[in-house]
Amino acid sequence: MSVANDFRKKARDGLSGRWATAVITGLVASILGGSSFSGQAANMAERTSDSSTFTELFSSISPVILAVVMGILSMALVWSILILIIGGAVKLGYAEFNLNVVDQREVHFGDLFGGFSRFGQAFLLQLLVTIFVSLWTLLFIIPGIIAAYRYSMAFFILAEHPEMSAMDALRESKQMMAGNKWRLFCLQFSFIGWMILGVITCGIGLLWVNPYLNAAVAAFYRDISYNDGQYA
Repeated sequence: MSVANDFRKKARDGLSGRWATAVITGLVASILGGSSFSGQAANMAERTSDSSTFTELFSSISPVILAVVMGILSMALVWSILILIIGGAVKLGYAEFNLNVVDQREVHFGDLFGGFSRFGQAFLLQLLVTIFVSLWTLLFIIPGIIAAYRYSMAFFILAEHPEMSAMDALRESKQMMAGNKWRLFCLQFSFIGWMILGVITCGIGLLWVNPYLNAAVAAFYRDISYNDGQYA
């Protein structure tokens, strides 16, 4: 059974000589909601929606500051909606990009937008994942995290199987991740040192950690898809 070091090595091998393209593509993917580092801002409006918090906050600030805060929150909300709409297509394109990286095929920045040719499938998959993970999160945070891992391979699956429906990709991901959720968690956790270093460098280092992590996850998908018999 492959370990985290193997996936990281496959990612480094695939990224060799392609770091510039991977960094730029990963940065744009993060901004548009298509990478592992995306989605934090998408919950900003929800986290600040408590009316009592608004009342206490707004009662103590001036109208000018209030206008600025409301403007920022409005932009965050618009950005969240935009990411919900286009994020699926970007994730699909970025999944294809990272599979090309680990397979050591030719990669281009434009690959990131290849998912827009299948916008309907990608949007529906993004919507279903968002709904299912949100519903599980209502029970408690841990079930929501487990659900996120359960469906984490869906975009890789859809990228390689355009004939599949969004629901089929979710079912296949659920089956594929049975017994593999902890392995993926360990792989992602193995990047914690690099993430801390990236934060210390005011986020600049994350420009390299992001494509490294996403390529490693693509290598992980390759491994479990072969073991699942998908390519037997």
